[in-house]
Amino acid sequence: MSAPGGWEAVVGLEVHCQLRTATKLFCGCRNAFGEPPNTLCCEVCTGQPGALPVLNREALALAVRAALALDGEVAGRSEFDRKNYFYCDLPKGYQITQLAHPFCPGARVELPSGEQVRLTRIHLEEDAGKAVHDRGARTLVDLNRAGVPLIEIVSEPDLAGADEAHAYLTELKAILQYAGVSDCDMEKGSLRCDVNVSVRRPGEPLRTKVELKNLNSFSNVKAAIEHEIARQVAAYEAGDPAGFPVQETRGWDDRARTSRPQRGKEDADDYRYFPEPDLPPVEVSAELVERQRGFVPELPAARRRRYVAAFGLSEYDAGVLTASRDVSDFFERAVQLAGEPKEVANWVTNDVLRLVADPDLPHADLGELPLRPGDVADLVRLVAARRVSKSAGRRVLRGVVERGARVEDVVRDLGLEQVDDADAIEAWCRAVLAERPDVVADVRAGKRKAVGALIGAVMQASGGSADPGRVRATLERLIDAGA
Repeated sequence: MSAPGGWEAVVGLEVHCQLRTATKLFCGCRNAFGEPPNTLCCEVCTGQPGALPVLNREALALAVRAALALDGEVAGRSEFDRKNYFYCDLPKGYQITQLAHPFCPGARVELPSGEQVRLTRIHLEEDAGKAVHDRGARTLVDLNRAGVPLIEIVSEPDLAGADEAHAYLTELKAILQYAGVSDCDMEKGSLRCDVNVSVRRPGEPLRTKVELKNLNSFSNVKAAIEHEIARQVAAYEAGDPAGFPVQETRGWDDRARTSRPQRGKEDADDYRYFPEPDLPPVEVSAELVERQRGFVPELPAARRRRYVAAFGLSEYDAGVLTASRDVSDFFERAVQLAGEPKEVANWVTNDVLRLVADPDLPHADLGELPLRPGDVADLVRLVAARRVSKSAGRRVLRGVVERGARVEDVVRDLGLEQVDDADAIEAWCRAVLAERPDVVADVRAGKRKAVGALIGAVMQASGGSADPGRVRATLERLIDAGA
């Protein structure tokens, strides 16, 4: 159940996604992150008198591709509107967006659970600048972001709580990244989220919704939804209508783990929308749609199904491997080189991703590691040929990353080639048996699983180079013989 006490939550999301274009939506300024403040702006994106917008066709093409990736309709004709409001980071005093005639009037996202989340619309608009509040003393404005192309993806209230919202955002982000329309980097602001939350008794019509603005991480989205559900349920159960939720916008305070009111009820009329007079209607040709359809790759849901059906992977492993296109493409290439999809999947999910997450290694993602799919394929072949043990294989992968060397070189330099010499293995085993008479006694008493501790000790003594199968057989032979 998504809400306590017999209540149910109703959640809808509005996701703002910056498009990966070279320039802004209506001018020639570069679309880039991290440049000095107010160095990427011009007469158009700062709203100077007489400056006229010109639509960036690459932004339109990427927006169409996003709609197709989200199984959406693409309107042959759409129009831009002006959304009027006054804030320091909006130099024109209005935002060019789409209200009455969006380029995509409907789409959907399939969650890993099989649930379908309907999308009301996807529309194209320009981003605002960024206001930086300097500890309350002053507000600084950076207009580098003003005019950057966005798509806003508006879902129906089909989500039943924080977990489904998290799953939806995860899937949506993966689809947009697979399609190559955005990097979806929340730390850079290229993916932002507003959440609408209400609660009701099962079977009731929708109650008052509350909007939570500009949540900048998936964990904050989940925490804010959970908090807002609990806040609304408590207010209704208190029974005082004066304290019932009102339609308002609230901000999330991550440090205090609470939401705070920002402004009251807003409707479209408050923004005085009207058609944008400086831009003609947008015509999307069938040729443009088909060209962009050709850029949409196999998407995460289809890949998950194929990995389970064709490769025999678990639903969990398929989900881990397809969460990122970089990881999925890496896995696919390694399988092409080595075969053995299950073995490759084990190495990627258990070891490659551990290296990606290792804070001691200087990188941010898989693409920055000096590790190639061919390295994993080489390691799979060496393990299958019993030249390297699985435990030593982990050291090999780390050595490849730290040294920038190839697998065979690391195996040779670190002396990790598996030892299959019976005399050497027996010598290691006898030394361990002499050191661990208590474990030997347990094995002889019938606790056969205890031999695992002895195997681990032998593998440690051999530096991971001994053949584990031979080690087990040798230990059991010596113990049974009373050695």
